[in-house]
Amino acid sequence: MAKTSQAAKPLPKFEDHSKQETKYTTCYMCACRCGIKVTIEDNKVRFIQGNRDHPVNHGVLCAKGNAGIMKQQSPAKLRKPLLRKQNAERGQAEFEEISWDKALDILTERLQKIRETDPKKLAYFTGRDQMQALTGLWSSQFGTINWAAHGGFCSVNMAAGGLYTMGHAFWEFGDPDWDRTKYFMMWGVAEDHASNPIKIGIEKLKRNGGKFVAINPVRTGYQAVADEWVGIRPGTDAMLALSMIHVLLQNEQFDWEFLIRYTNAPYLVVNTPGQKGDGLILRNEDGQALAWDLDKEDFVDATQIDIKPALFWEGKTAEGTPVRTSMSILAEKYLDSEYSPANAEKVCGVPAEQIERLALEMAHIAFKETITVDVEWTDWAGRKHDKFIGRPVSMHAMRGISAHSNGFQTCRALHFLQILLGTIDVPGGHLAKAPYPKHIPPGIKPAKDCAPNTPLSSPPLGFPTCPEDLVIDEDGNPKRIDKAYSWDAPMSSHGMMHMVITNAWKGDPYRIDTLMMFMANMSWNSTMNTSEIMKMLADKDEDGEHKIPFIVISDAFHSEIVNYADLVLPDTTYLERFDTVSMLDRPISEPHAACDSIRHAVLTPDRDVRPWQEVQVDLATRLKFPAFTNEDGTPKFKDYKDFIINYEKAPGIGFLAGWRGKDGKSHLRGEPNPNQWEAYIENGAFFKYELPEHMRFYRFANKDYLEMSKEVGWNGSADQIVIELYSETLQRFRLAGQGLYDGPMPTKEEHKQRLITYFDPLPFHYTPLEEQRIDTEEYPFHAVNQRPMYMYHSWDSQNAWLRQITAQNYLFMNRQKGEEMGIEDKSWVWVESHNGKIRVQIKLMEGVEPNTVWTWNAIGKQSGAWGLKPDADESQKGFLMNHLISELLPPKQGEMEITNSDPITGQAAWYDLKVKIYPAHEGDEGSDPQFATIKPIPNATTPDHVKQHKGQDVGRYQTHEAVNLKRPLGDILTRGKK
Repeated sequence: MAKTSQAAKPLPKFEDHSKQETKYTTCYMCACRCGIKVTIEDNKVRFIQGNRDHPVNHGVLCAKGNAGIMKQQSPAKLRKPLLRKQNAERGQAEFEEISWDKALDILTERLQKIRETDPKKLAYFTGRDQMQALTGLWSSQFGTINWAAHGGFCSVNMAAGGLYTMGHAFWEFGDPDWDRTKYFMMWGVAEDHASNPIKIGIEKLKRNGGKFVAINPVRTGYQAVADEWVGIRPGTDAMLALSMIHVLLQNEQFDWEFLIRYTNAPYLVVNTPGQKGDGLILRNEDGQALAWDLDKEDFVDATQIDIKPALFWEGKTAEGTPVRTSMSILAEKYLDSEYSPANAEKVCGVPAEQIERLALEMAHIAFKETITVDVEWTDWAGRKHDKFIGRPVSMHAMRGISAHSNGFQTCRALHFLQILLGTIDVPGGHLAKAPYPKHIPPGIKPAKDCAPNTPLSSPPLGFPTCPEDLVIDEDGNPKRIDKAYSWDAPMSSHGMMHMVITNAWKGDPYRIDTLMMFMANMSWNSTMNTSEIMKMLADKDEDGEHKIPFIVISDAFHSEIVNYADLVLPDTTYLERFDTVSMLDRPISEPHAACDSIRHAVLTPDRDVRPWQEVQVDLATRLKFPAFTNEDGTPKFKDYKDFIINYEKAPGIGFLAGWRGKDGKSHLRGEPNPNQWEAYIENGAFFKYELPEHMRFYRFANKDYLEMSKEVGWNGSADQIVIELYSETLQRFRLAGQGLYDGPMPTKEEHKQRLITYFDPLPFHYTPLEEQRIDTEEYPFHAVNQRPMYMYHSWDSQNAWLRQITAQNYLFMNRQKGEEMGIEDKSWVWVESHNGKIRVQIKLMEGVEPNTVWTWNAIGKQSGAWGLKPDADESQKGFLMNHLISELLPPKQGEMEITNSDPITGQAAWYDLKVKIYPAHEGDEGSDPQFATIKPIPNATTPDHVKQHKGQDVGRYQTHEAVNLKRPLGDILTRGKK
């Protein structure tokens, strides 16, 4: 072989590393909040990688995270504040560019007048933001009760279902113990949710030989790699879970000791139907719950440790009042044939034998393959234990469960299954993540009253425990514009964002002055009844004035809602701002570590934009909120960064938990540290506090953990957190509906019936509310949507790289069902609900429940939005299911309008939709309905990375001139052959 020529050409130089720098921050391409490593060159992103040291993703990064480059390059980025031109119509994109000074002067003047007169005339609602602690504080200081974030139309059922049952929940409140679990059951989780952490977890599970069962009408993403897929009918998951409980009870496969020690299962409940006090827990004069002691044969304080409480018992008090244990009520309810596997099969479409087998498999793993962690710990009562006992069965659930009008009770049903198996916060089970678990429910009550120039006495959102906590007037009418915390939805812990525009348009319960929204595309994919909502936003009264007088939108991109704004305040991207993912809000904690993180500006904006965080602090200072200004009116904080460092919710407790104290050596609690931001940046933009081994499990009853959680402000007391199987809160509301309550009670018959029917203190299955009101033979198909793993909301379907994966959504249908109906693959069909109809393209597949159709969410765009060309596939072929969904239930003659929501929490019931499907006429193609093309915003630009190649658009991006590989590569391959 010839020697390599010494005169061979040098390898081409691909990178000039001397011009590059690497910065660490937090991703914002979805809700995972992964750690990222961003390589910067000349104020441009060279590439984005995962941060291997980060507690959330450990270096793993999905397509979304990598494609953050193209989000930064989006032609849809807003460039300057915009004011709707005088006499221009809303929705027409007739704007003039203005300065930030003018924009903030306009808004300050308007907000000042509202605050001085009637603060609730400001309605402030935010979408998928990750700074709700700040926006909530801002609203409280302004004095408006009309604030909430996206949770009411996303997953409040999930949050409330867990927080009213066990003090934490699925979603971002807890995780499976991936390292130890042997049996994992996933309910209603689309493939975008927590995509990197769940992918990492499933890999661990399979490596360790565990079983993965997926319960979902659709088999994509996570479900596709499950060991067993259960293709359930949408909206019937509670029946499946409760039927599994039926099997466990029949076979006496439940954790007796766990139920007695850690839950209210032994608590005695009054059994006097038709009388006041029925269904409430029996208490002594000090208000302590009572149990029946088997040794003393007497009533005893159920919270004491030197007792032997009966789990099953029924009898009478000395006064003759019939009582029975919570567990007795539970067993009687779920042992009924209504919840037998044979009956559940009729409801869920899941074979009875499979239901029974799955339940007994979980019981076998929990009780025959129990694990232990040999670590000494002390329980709440001071009792020493030499180990943690683990039941290695875990679960996770998400929006497929939550987004139904029976979602709250369904979530509770899933938690009951976990509780009976003893898998809550134990090794191998479902673990809480700091600052959870909380006492049940958390002790925050929603603010009820507004007064001029006065902050609220409590936050706008909270957790009612009785009718007295409702936000209603003396006549029982709602005080909030969304009607949250009223008889419409008494326990609406995240508000009811999907009702805001409709109620404001109607002036029900009153007219507002200004609607301010951040990151909420409420004229398009983030709203029900899209076509009608668009009309409402632009509608005027008889005097020619808009029914919603003034609309303020803050967004980073030209989304569909921007066109309906009177004032547009352009936000930065996540790579251009400072931001906190706070322990006061929605932190990035892991089960064994309290964690939070920051974002910092790794790029300098090339537009006249400002972070909404900075704008909030600026407005708060201008309006002289007490928390933001000194007594003489001067600012307390010079900017957002200074605010984060120095603001204290309580002494030593601020937005960031790491590197506190003057010297930066205190964690979780301590004085403000002037160098706190620098400490986070130096550590890779995150903080991680590892819990000691003896605090990692049984945290609802772990003395050391409970004392620490009180010390650092996560909980108000160090008392045991008693898991609530039986919900006295729900029973109080039910008594109000029955007219048997000493306090506020509803007067409208519809409200009474909703309380009586749905506020059962034990979870039960009921048919979703819309389905109860329509002809299910006429509308035989369930219709649901989910987000793909590589896209998140409408943010990513504008992304030049991600669009190459999917630029059109199909309606997916069971292949056998489609062929039976004569519907061909990729044919165009009409999909019709009680509320409207759309034309879409069908795709046939095997992995979907036969009576279910589904699509990817938020792919469809209004023509011209998001910087896309007017004829982009997203607008011409893509579609929204939202046009078919109403924010109100189908009306009944003589009945009041009722929101299409869970009657308990107000969760928007996106997935209750039922439709019929029939072929379009031959030649009728393209999505329908179509809307006028959105005009470009002033000075909109087409970025130089979108280049023409053979007549096609190519989503190409480079920070410098591309290296031509063709010739050098040829040289390399021929070296040594001369």
